[in-house]
Amino acid sequence: MRKLLINLILLSVFSAFSQPSKLSSKAHQLSEDVISKVIEWRHDIHENPELSNREFKTAEKVAAHLESLGIEVQTGVAKTGVVGVLKGDRPGPVIALRADMDALPVTERVDIPWASKVRSTYNNIETGVMHACGHDTHVAILMGAAEVLAKMKGDLRGTVKFLFQPAEEGAPPGEEGGAKLMVKEGALKNPDVDVAMGLHISSQTPVGMITYKPGGTLAAADRWVMKIRGKQSHGSTPWSGMDPVVAAAQIINGIQTIISRNTELTKEAAVISVGLIRGGVRNNIIPEEVEMIGTIRTLDVAMQDKLHADFYRVATNIGKGMGVEVDLQITRGVPVTYNDPELTGNALPWLRKAAGEENVILVNARTGAEDFSFFANEVPSFFFFLGGCPEGTDPSEAAPHHTPDFYVDDAGLITGVKAMVNVTLGYMYDPMD
Repeated sequence: MRKLLINLILLSVFSAFSQPSKLSSKAHQLSEDVISKVIEWRHDIHENPELSNREFKTAEKVAAHLESLGIEVQTGVAKTGVVGVLKGDRPGPVIALRADMDALPVTERVDIPWASKVRSTYNNIETGVMHACGHDTHVAILMGAAEVLAKMKGDLRGTVKFLFQPAEEGAPPGEEGGAKLMVKEGALKNPDVDVAMGLHISSQTPVGMITYKPGGTLAAADRWVMKIRGKQSHGSTPWSGMDPVVAAAQIINGIQTIISRNTELTKEAAVISVGLIRGGVRNNIIPEEVEMIGTIRTLDVAMQDKLHADFYRVATNIGKGMGVEVDLQITRGVPVTYNDPELTGNALPWLRKAAGEENVILVNARTGAEDFSFFANEVPSFFFFLGGCPEGTDPSEAAPHHTPDFYVDDAGLITGVKAMVNVTLGYMYDPMD
């Protein structure tokens, strides 16, 4: 009797350890089975891109697919967003998986059969429309993950909430949008989400590779506008006025010292950049006003607050010293994308099952921004990067995101599907305390 009891205990322990491995193998095979459809979806979405808050056809395609899988679907979230809810057969946590759907006002130059020929108007300028940041791959990958997880409904401990998000690149002027609006409209509620996960394709990371960083992984992106008001004068007698152009030049130089001398760069990276400077109408008139517009990128909230204060101090004091008035307005935009360290650690073994031990790489933070951060501000989250640079191409020479020559290879899609499915199963079967 005692021997039988020991054997039963050992069998139970063995089953507990082998279950995740069996699930991962099952997910692997189901992902392989769906990949041809994922590639087809990607090509169709790429060929028919839609700008932010205008993702009508993309949303229809997503909603129809989720409904065909028996997933509960809500449409019209945050303008054009789609939310799907898949309830597993066993109780457990609620896990949100996110994909962004919008394209960019970029005219495509890539020579592929499914290149975009779509034209539109953006800020009153006629332009091409292109998935120049890979959101077409994100949508197709999550559609594939939804199909795999729907087929594994009997294995799921908990609920999966699929968030197909509009306007990650920013809503049109005068409109709300993106992850912030999805949160505002309750996309993380009913059922309440416990954790959120997402990925982003990278044209400059080798295909099949996954990169990650715990903590701050993408920067907060803040916009600043500065108006420097002086006294207009003739270009031949600058002493009769107060020159805002020279003051602007001094402020630009001063900005550099905020980063190089006032910011603790051993802690995290930070950037202040000037994106626009304008003033004046002709060569011999010193203007009354100069305007500058730029961006601030930070990876730490305390550093963000300090950098803002330092910027005000340096700019206004330089202005006072030169006799001009400086009006600086800083608008907080997208927050830091923060990867919960414990959730990141939980996800890593499952990412390695998806991509292979050697293909899951710890990297430094990036100063790009992502509005997935609004989800990460609400619940513990994990956001990682998926390689899309074709084999045989030097990643350092690959066209960057948001450019006409941007391209990511279909070969990375299978790793993306496996990764999203695996991190979902990983949290269900090994949740944080």
